[in-house]
Parts: sequence; C-alpha cells; structure tokens
Amino acid sequence: MAARYVGAMPVPPRSPRDVGAGAVATFRRSLSEKLAEIIRRDPERAANAVEVGLIDQRWLDDPTDRRVSTATPFEVVQRFLERSVEQRPSLIGTVGLNTLQVLAFHAGDEGPGTSQPVTVVFTDLEGFTAYTSKEGDDAAIALLHDHHRAIGPVVRSRGGRVVKRLGDGLMLSFPEPEAAVLAAVELLDTAPDPLRLRAGVHSGEAVVTVDDVVGHVVNVAARVTEEAGGGAVLVTADVHDAVGDLRGVTWGKAKQVRLKGIPDKVTLLRALPA
Repeated sequence: MAARYVGAMPVPPRSPRDVGAGAVATFRRSLSEKLAEIIRRDPERAANAVEVGLIDQRWLDDPTDRRVSTATPFEVVQRFLERSVEQRPSLIGTVGLNTLQVLAFHAGDEGPGTSQPVTVVFTDLEGFTAYTSKEGDDAAIALLHDHHRAIGPVVRSRGGRVVKRLGDGLMLSFPEPEAAVLAAVELLDTAPDPLRLRAGVHSGEAVVTVDDVVGHVVNVAARVTEEAGGGAVLVTADVHDAVGDLRGVTWGKAKQVRLKGIPDKVTLLRALPA
C-alpha cells in the first residue's frame, strides 16, 4: 500500500483494521441519522419516547455521535409510571398502592444517599399569592394542578426529576447542566396565564437520595431563583462555563451579586430562548 503525501510529508497508509473500523462507524452514523429522521416524522410518538427515556432528546436533535438513550431500564419504568399517574391519578388506587410506594419502591436498595455531581433548578410562579387572594383557593389549586401536569413531560424529556413540590414552586434535579438549562428555558412556556415562571440553576456536588437532594448547591440554586424576575432563567457562572454555547439558548450579560447566606459574590447570567 503506497504512502499518501500531505504537502511534503508522507502519511503512513491506514491498516485494514482502521479502514474497516472507519467503514463501520460511517455506517452506524448513517443508520442513526435515518432512524432519527423516521422517528421525527411522528412528533407525538417521538415526544412520548423521549419523555419516558426510550430515546434521548439530544440524540434526536443530533444523532451523529450520541447514544440513542442514556436512561437505565429502571429510569424508563419510573418515568412511565410518573407520566401515567399524572394523566390518571386513580390508576395507582386500582392496584392498592399509593404513588410514593410505586415511584420509590427501590428506595431500600439505595441506602442513605450518595455524593455526586448534580444540577439543581428551582422554579416558582410570580404573582401566585396575589392570584390566590383574588381568585380563591380552589382556583389556585386547579391552576397548580394543571401547571404540574405541564411541567412533568418537559422535565422527564431532559432526564430530570421533580424532587419536591414547594407550594407554587418546584425543586428539580438533572444529571447534566446542559439538560437543566434547556429544561428551565422550556418551562417558561408552561406558566399558567396570567402568571410568569422564574427559575434559578446551579451545579455542584450534593448528596442525592431517592426523594431529596441535599447540599450547598441546593441553597445557592434557591437564592439564584430569588434574584430572577418573572419570565427569566438565571444560571450561575459554573453552569454557564460547563455548557458553553448551547443550541436554542442565548446568554445575557454576566453580573456579580450578593446572595443571602452566601459569603462570596456569585456571577449570574440570564439564559434566553434563542
């Protein structure tokens, strides 16, 4: 096999093994792109598959060099159960279990929790207190119910989970900062009229259990949310540096602020839908 030349420098010939591996990789990329194209033709089915974790949203957006799905089999089952309970709350009652038992039936196997990287998002609804005062408790509860049903699919489609419901707010966790930012920006559109959603995002190490996330990252994310106005997503510089340029998102100007209970100034940026 003759050597190739780049300029004046000879390039060693590729071995048959390298040639074969390259051909297989090209074939896999082509097949992946064709599969993604077929799935996109039915948006409703594609959305359902992404929501329960059968396929990954990032793979669907760019199938060239990504895994089809990053969810474990258990996570697929868990997302499916969460989705089913949101759509039909009576479903759990028919088998004699409550929602918590079904969604956390593996909790005994996970011990007290593990320290791991996590991205935490807090959300709340600007104007909820005034809305409740004007419209009454029944209207406020109905509004929150509809809002939570709208949030679930967005969070699950990005591989996240709803850790806690805090009145009109939510505490969410995501395994990756990119997924958290994209989900937070999407969640702006789930705000029930006439209210506006705001969100704060921060990444770091935390102790993660089956039903909670504990650590400094949680405190910072909560304080960041307090700095956000209605219709805004604020992220810390740690999150911005981790995700860099993100398709579908543009960044506002960085600013340093002092957050209650946080000794050092924190740099925040606004994430905006592109």
